Formats: sequence, C-alpha cells, structure tokens
Amino acid sequence: MALLLVRHAHAWPRKEWTGEDRLRPLSANGRREAEGLIYIAGRFKPLSRVLSSPYRRCIETVEPLAARYGLAVEPADDLVEGESQKAVQLVRSLVGQDAVLCTHGDIVAEILVSLADEDRVDLGPSPRQAKGSVWALQAKNGLFKSAEYFPPAVAEAV
Repeated sequence: MALLLVRHAHAWPRKEWTGEDRLRPLSANGRREAEGLIYIAGRFKPLSRVLSSPYRRCIETVEPLAARYGLAVEPADDLVEGESQKAVQLVRSLVGQDAVLCTHGDIVAEILVSLADEDRVDLGPSPRQAKGSVWALQAKNGLFKSAEYFPPAVAEAV
C-alpha cells in the first residue's frame, strides 16, 4: 500500500498567464508529465482514490491517471496552496490507503517536513520535489515509515 504525493506537472508560466491563477493550465510538457504519471503509479496498484487541489493544473495532472483506473478526481480544498496544515492532516487521515494526492510545491514541502520530523521518515540526503514528481509514502501501524522519490516521467509525444 502506498499513498502517492504528486506535485503538479509544469503549467503555463505565471508571468505569461493573464487569467486567474487557479485556472492556469498545464503546458505541453506538463501534459506529457501527466501521462507519464500513469507509469509511476502503475508500480503501486491498486489505487482506490485520486484527490487533487481544485486548481486546474493539479486536476489536469491526475486526470489521465484517474481515467486509466476508472476513478473520479476528487477536488480537495485541503490541498490548495497555502493550506499546509490542512494538507498534513489530510495526508495523516489517509495513512495506509492506496490513494493519489496532487498538490502544490509548498504543500509537498510541508508534508515531507512533517513526515521527517514527526514520523522520522528518511527522505534521503537531498529531498527533491520537481514539478510532476511523486513521493510514494509507505505506512505501517498507522505511521508513515518510508518515502521513495520518483522524478517526473515524460510520456513520449505521439
């Protein structure tokens, strides 16, 4: 069983996007990273849920994965930028479940700090959180015990 913590894939640059930030979509590279997520998550079947920040770039990151497994993307306000305390609580409530959570860089960082500090999870010498990357969080007896980092996988353009 693994809880997969995903940082959203590459989106249009903020400086080039004139609309509301919540609506900023994935870039072409980000769409390939979203497709590549299917390969990473395939190592951790079965998946029971896909939760995402309601920001467009997060939902678009996990839509191909959710479609592959016949799951709906569940928008979760607790995964929105700046909601790190709520996000940590959400992750802890899902300990031991096979789920995917897609969120933002600031949230991924806070969740990892919490797991390292409180559960003594070893994140390695230089933990990363690249856009489109995944942390596979393993639990035992209600606590997170290990975390494995997967850099973004980019699906080949067809």
